[in-house]
Amino acid sequence: MKWDEQTAPRWDEPEQIVETSIRTQIKLVSGYRGNPKTDRIKLRESLRPKHVAISLAGEPTLYPQLGELIHEFKKRGFTTFLVSNGTVPEALAKLNEEPTQLYVSLCAYDEQSFKKTCRPQAAKAWEKLNQTLATLPSFKCPTVLRLTLARHLNLERPELYAKLVERANPTYVEPKAYMHVGFSRLRLSFENMPSHQEIRTFAEQLAHELGYRIIDEASDSRVVLLSKLEKPIRLA
Repeated sequence: MKWDEQTAPRWDEPEQIVETSIRTQIKLVSGYRGNPKTDRIKLRESLRPKHVAISLAGEPTLYPQLGELIHEFKKRGFTTFLVSNGTVPEALAKLNEEPTQLYVSLCAYDEQSFKKTCRPQAAKAWEKLNQTLATLPSFKCPTVLRLTLARHLNLERPELYAKLVERANPTYVEPKAYMHVGFSRLRLSFENMPSHQEIRTFAEQLAHELGYRIIDEASDSRVVLLSKLEKPIRLA
């Protein structure tokens, strides 16, 4: 069975996606009602979702009604976090509604490391990613460059990452450790997973190159947050 991941025979309408997402969330957590150990306050909160991450199930900028989808979520009081690999810059440039926060994945410091790390399927993917980086300063919402870093693969050359970050001028930079889970285990080994200290050391080097500062970190998630701000913006 073969299919083209960059096309679809039929696109769901934004309203349908929003309504189905809400119904599915409620269905997923409804079973906790019968568990006497369930925190009732957290259960009530989970049955009234307020935040949505537009990510994970493929590249969201391939969806032709992305701006309308963000608008539909915002109409219902949701914050929207859009996560993109940056290979469809024209989709981001023509958004008629910005998300609450925009994440772009940056997992390589040059074209060679990009091809080795990301194995792009789209033509001219590195060129398109750089176009996306150049577009980021035009956004009014907070922007984030997320660096997922794997030992012996792309956890190096902070000075070259810094040049790319400077082009995008994001609100935040988020160096994060690769985690040895899911399908990635078919390609990478446990040895590729950096410790939090390795990520922090890299973050310190990157911050020095950029003039950013470390404003937060989570050792259990092996992630560090860099910014020119004194503290993160509270969005909700």
